[in-house]
Order: sequence, then C-alpha cells, then structure tokens
Amino acid sequence: MGENSKTILVIGYGNDLRSDDAVGQKVANAIASEELPDVTSLCVHQLTPELATFLATADLAIFIDACFASVCEDVRLQAIAPTNSTAIGGHTGDPRSLLALTQALYNRVPNAWWVTIPGTNFELGDRLSPSAERGIQVALEQIYHLIKLGKVELCMKLE
Repeated sequence: MGENSKTILVIGYGNDLRSDDAVGQKVANAIASEELPDVTSLCVHQLTPELATFLATADLAIFIDACFASVCEDVRLQAIAPTNSTAIGGHTGDPRSLLALTQALYNRVPNAWWVTIPGTNFELGDRLSPSAERGIQVALEQIYHLIKLGKVELCMKLE
C-alpha cells in the first residue's frame, strides 16, 4: 500500500488445506475479485508481525477467520481493540494482538472488526461444509455493509 494507499484493509486468514479453516481466505479472495476502490484484501495463512505495516496505514481493518461451530453457531461480527499483549503466536493468536503490535510500533491503529465463520470440518481437504458455505455468504453481506459504512465515515473525515 503505497502513497495512494487504500484505506480499508481486509485480512482473511486460515489454512486452505484444512477444509472449513479456509473460509477466511475464501472471503478475502471474493472481496479482492470485486476490485473495490479504497479496499485492499489480503489472504494469509496466519497473522504475522509483518501485517502491522499494512494495518498502520489503514483506517479500517476487517479480519476474517473460521471458528468451530461448537464455539459459535452463527457468523459473528465484533468490533475489536488492541489487547495489552503484543505477542503473536501464529494462528493461535488473534487480531487484537496484531493491533496492539501495530499500536506499539507505529503509534496508530485502525478501527477494526473481527468476522468469524463457523465450520464443522477442519480435516485435511479442500471442500467446505454446507454450513461454512452458508457462512461465507452471510459474512460477505456483513463485510460489504461494513465497507460501505467505512467509506461513508472516511468521506466525512475528509470534509
């Protein structure tokens, strides 16, 4: 994200070789294929410290990941803020730690949302369960709504 950087950052993460764990990347790919202005969409296997550089230039960040259906039955959308810890432990870490690292390194953190999509099959494979497929559609609707709201807020900042 250079001088004409995009202000909304979407990060879909998960293991695309573990069936439903790939939903974060699949959603990020779908958003990338739309080529929305002011939106950058990244697909990654896990949250790594290098992503803090991208977050530092974003005004809005949307993280997308899978969760076990036993933990959350529906697509969940929650506003998040940095935690007190900057430790990133691979895929077991969460976006709040990455936001904390961004704040510690750049003294800046974007508004952020965390979208989790329930899955039932996390075995080796590339096929999504029907519930994960449905979750992707629900998540996309919610994310497009967030992007629309985010763009309105960004325009209001510029006035």
